[in-house]
Amino acid sequence: MIEQKAIEQLSQYRQKLARLQVLSTYSVGSGITISRLNQDDQLQELHRRLRGLPSYMYLNKHEQELESVAHAYLTRYPAGTRAQLAAVPTRGADEEDEKLLQEIRSKIKKVIAARGWEMDDLDAVLERVAEYQDLKTEIERIDTVLAALEAYKPGYAKLLRIHYLDGKPWDETARELNVSKDVFYRWRKKALEEYEKIAK
Repeated sequence: MIEQKAIEQLSQYRQKLARLQVLSTYSVGSGITISRLNQDDQLQELHRRLRGLPSYMYLNKHEQELESVAHAYLTRYPAGTRAQLAAVPTRGADEEDEKLLQEIRSKIKKVIAARGWEMDDLDAVLERVAEYQDLKTEIERIDTVLAALEAYKPGYAKLLRIHYLDGKPWDETARELNVSKDVFYRWRKKALEEYEKIAK
């Protein structure tokens, strides 16, 4: 079961990379692409600095209410203003929460508009930005795990790259590694186990 999870993760690498490439060139108008929208900005840096301070030091009472509602409803805090807008739900548990959530969405939309990124179908764009960020994170994670594995078991890492990331069958992989069929299958099992240990 655990092995299957690692196999799926590695086998989908090329597909995710291809999807990321397509998404990165998706145009949102005015020559702006999804990859450009995803880039961090100065507001994100400011937010990171402010996060270290208690909110009452820089937010008024109403802004603290907005912050409280955001924390209650957000399940993740993506980087980038557009992805944050996509993460803010449109519905709240009660009328007051819903009103505050709509205000948060409205404020984020104003920031996007002020930067000259007015779009007809903003929600569709935001979905693509969120997908782009998730795929980028997943691909980076696989690369990081394989690099870590390569540091102490280079043969295992090479096997996983050739067999799963490059999609080559066992015989071609074994030939590139200069090992027999039996060694290939032993290494593959151990490589997947090691990958899973690191990826936890």
